[in-house]
Amino acid sequence: MTFKQPQTLQAIAEIIGAKKMGPEDFPVLGTNEIHMVRPGDIVFVNHPKYYDKALHSAATVILIDKEVECPEGKALLVSDDPFRDFNKINTHFTRISNFRDELHDVEIGDGTFIHHSAVIGNEVTIGKNCHIFPNVVIGDRTVIGDNVIIQSGTVLGGDAFYYRKINGKFDRLISVGNVVIENNVEIGNLCTIDRGVTSSTVIGQGSVLDNQIQIGHDTVIGKNVLIASQTGIAGCCVIGDDVTIWGQVGMASGLHIEEGTVLLAQVGVNRDLKKGTYFGPIAEEFRDYLRKEVKLKNLK
Repeated sequence: MTFKQPQTLQAIAEIIGAKKMGPEDFPVLGTNEIHMVRPGDIVFVNHPKYYDKALHSAATVILIDKEVECPEGKALLVSDDPFRDFNKINTHFTRISNFRDELHDVEIGDGTFIHHSAVIGNEVTIGKNCHIFPNVVIGDRTVIGDNVIIQSGTVLGGDAFYYRKINGKFDRLISVGNVVIENNVEIGNLCTIDRGVTSSTVIGQGSVLDNQIQIGHDTVIGKNVLIASQTGIAGCCVIGDDVTIWGQVGMASGLHIEEGTVLLAQVGVNRDLKKGTYFGPIAEEFRDYLRKEVKLKNLK
């Protein structure tokens, strides 16, 4: 998330009541998850296992639960609960309405048809010549390009599936990002595309999604990607252009799938994949899979 106006370390420290380690006027431009951070961002860390990764990431402000040596050119915010205070910063700068407020700041392009049963949140932009079918739900801050088709029952911009467990209960990291649907995308029935926690979940230009597909938070789908029914893609994945994903594929979080890759039906993806064709419960090159099957049959 990028703040509408740059902030200072002092101002953020006052919002969350944290101790600051750095100049009062140290610039703060936004917040982001560790996967997405840029210079000027705040990233939070609350476990020693991840201190080094956060401190040496692109983020220049680290919200942390212990005083540590601050790398040159960075600043720290020391908090007794960085997860809680990350939520506090994000909700301070982002209006959370969850369909409770009256419609406002919605832009709809010429030639777009939206069925009267569709539900649209706040600060939504929909381009020209789109077709929004019955019972579609479009969450706050969603951006939809031109010539987009969204079929019945699809939900854009649900909350990210991102929790911690504390005192025996699950505590949500509040999602303040959005969903971006680029031009000429088609999305089938009953798909669910979660908004980013602090950034955007993106469906690239010309991509086509079948029915009943789940796309996790902050995932970026490239251009002209084809995804078949019942595929589940976890958060923070990057899918290259011209990838084909057949039915019931499951993908773990934070993975990168190279441009032009083909994932055959029911593939389980647990690692980054180079361009190729993959099959099997743990993705392997299709030709290797076939050779293995032949060898197994020959053992009988």
